[in-house]
Amino acid sequence: MSAEDLKNQGNKALLSGHYNDAVDLYTQAIELNPQSAVYYANRAQAHIKNEAYGVAIEDSSKAIELDPTYIKAYFRRAVSNTAIIKHKDALVDFKKVVQLAPGDNAAKQRLNECQKLVRKAAFALAIAVEEGPALSEQIDLDVVKIDNNYDGVKIDDGYDENDKPVFTVTQKFIDDLVERFKNGKLLHLRYVYAIVVGAIKLFKEEPTMVETPVPEGTTTTVCGDTHGQFFDLLEIFKLNGWPSATHRYVFNGDFVDRGSWSAEIAILLYALKLLNPSFIYLNRGNHETDDMNAVYGFEGEIKHKYNERTFKLFSESFSALPLAHLIGGAYFVVHGGLFSKDGVTLDDIRAYSRFSRKQPGNSGLMMEMLWTDPQPENGRSPSQRGVGIRFGPDVTEAFCKENGLKGVLRSHEVRMGGYEVEHNGKLVTVFSAPNYCDSQGNKGAYINIGHDLEMQFNVFDAQPHPDVKPMAYSNRLMG
Repeated sequence: MSAEDLKNQGNKALLSGHYNDAVDLYTQAIELNPQSAVYYANRAQAHIKNEAYGVAIEDSSKAIELDPTYIKAYFRRAVSNTAIIKHKDALVDFKKVVQLAPGDNAAKQRLNECQKLVRKAAFALAIAVEEGPALSEQIDLDVVKIDNNYDGVKIDDGYDENDKPVFTVTQKFIDDLVERFKNGKLLHLRYVYAIVVGAIKLFKEEPTMVETPVPEGTTTTVCGDTHGQFFDLLEIFKLNGWPSATHRYVFNGDFVDRGSWSAEIAILLYALKLLNPSFIYLNRGNHETDDMNAVYGFEGEIKHKYNERTFKLFSESFSALPLAHLIGGAYFVVHGGLFSKDGVTLDDIRAYSRFSRKQPGNSGLMMEMLWTDPQPENGRSPSQRGVGIRFGPDVTEAFCKENGLKGVLRSHEVRMGGYEVEHNGKLVTVFSAPNYCDSQGNKGAYINIGHDLEMQFNVFDAQPHPDVKPMAYSNRLMG
């Protein structure tokens, strides 16, 4: 089979959503003809679809080396740099795209959007000063009045001793909230503020690593990324039961972005936290961050459905989220994975001050907990994402041995079967957004852990949802 035949088969695999197959086919084409810029650029597109932005940048750069006028290669490198929040690098390539295609209005729009992101980052840096009171402490709920025609359940309970409004979330309110969201209605802004402000207070009271036992007669469920797929979240609760005194939940980050019901998921999870704080716990993921929200949709969605102040409140809440959970003293639950150096202990994580740094940045313990991925080979290597590292079975084994753990539970990556047991059984990846972005065809999964600390894996299918596409509110650079 010729290189061109392999490329054509790769194109078909890419269009049908079989991204790993596309990568393999393009790789075979490159082996036969390593001088084709098209093959590298096409493989870059398959890597982009797999969120392997680091290697997409490498392939795009190779394509540019072979053909310095190849517009698609510059564009794909720009998109990849945008995806990992390297906007200045992306800006250089978007300018080149416009230079090569001066009549392309879509390219000009993307250049304009990228310039806005660069200016926004520069402005934020320029005005960075010692902070005053947090926004959650400044919100005056009394000025946000309930309209007479609001048809939802109300939770106003009068005032406390400091003349502040009191809100007590009830099961009736939760039931009404779910029905409102299923029917495309919004929650009143007064209640959105109250829920997020209340959740912030609870998160700030929790340690960086929350330790939850699994008493006899109880179950703890660990869910992976839900990414704004609200109707699939409801399916988990339908199949597995709602949070209760005998059934705790840990949501392992990335509950926002990409899917177009991120607001609904965040509000529901926060409301459940207020209903019974010890029944549900949330970890921070790499998408509970300002830079990712600006690109992948949560910021745009919240501003569209509510307002900018609501997004800033959510941003404050994300900075307060714990970074890890320890279930039954046996399972370390973290969104991304393990560390770039040996010897990190649970005591190091317990002692880590997550409030000293609101955003994870490009290095350090928080970034690694949110961004790293496993690899099948021993040792460590650069991440295919272009951020963080990859770690091998020996790293997981050493971490578990040093800290007396049965295993590490993480999320952060699609698994076609919903979950995957890796690293000689010491590492499990669980992903809870089936048919991710309406395109991947994967199952969703969640893990139930009982008092005996054995894991039970549960797989489920994607559910129908209203005709709103994923990434509907994302920055147009990622369109």
